[in-house]
Formats: sequence, C-alpha cells, structure tokens
Amino acid sequence: MTPSDEYVSVRYLVDDVPAAVAFYTHHLGFTVLTNPAPAFADVIRGSLRLLLSGPASSGARATPAESAGPGRNRIHLVVGDLDAEIARLRGAGIEFRSDVVAGPGGHQILLADPAGNLIELFQPAAHRPAADQPA
Repeated sequence: MTPSDEYVSVRYLVDDVPAAVAFYTHHLGFTVLTNPAPAFADVIRGSLRLLLSGPASSGARATPAESAGPGRNRIHLVVGDLDAEIARLRGAGIEFRSDVVAGPGGHQILLADPAGNLIELFQPAAHRPAADQPA
C-alpha cells in the first residue's frame, strides 16, 4: 500500500492556501502532510486527506468557471461533544452557517472555511446525553 492509498482524499478549491491551512490545523485538528503553498497544500485528519487547491493549482485550473464556487457538498467531521466544539470555535471567532439540527442519527451544525467550503460537525446520537436525544 502506498502512502496515498492510506487516505480518502477530498479536494477543496480555496482562494488563499495559507489561510486554509491555518484554519484546518488550528481549529479542526488537521495536520499538514505537504505544503508547497501558495498553489497547494494537503492536510490530514485520521484517514481524510483534504487537498487545498489555490487558484494556481492544476486542480483549480481544471475546474470549469461555472463550477468554481463552493457547492452544497461538505466534509463531515464526527465530534464527541458538539456543544463543547461549538463553544470552542465561537471563542476563536468562528461563525456558523446554521443552527444545530437534530435528527434520529445525531446533531449537526455547519461552518465554512475561509473560502466558503462547508464543514459539518456531527455528534452521533449515541454520544449525546439521553435527555438530549429525540424520543
């Protein structure tokens, strides 16, 4: 198995690679794998490899102009205590794009990276106190 086979990779197009690297490493627990910024960097968290492609990267240049903006897709990060993560990130000045949404599988909230790419923080129902779970 090669090192790249160890990860599931997702490409996010970003306007500012250093700002994206700082956001993911300082706020969401990613570590830098490679960083030939300003064109590109990749960060990892567990088996997720997030490819951060700036405007000069081949990944961004291959994207048609009508598809260059962020879409409705998002990465999904499981957290053990959603309320604590929300408080920590708000304390760091991060703004959320939604309120907490509850469903039978758990609770989630959306935030965005500096380029507007969405991130979902998700706490499975099994990790929430019984009083918070829907009946």
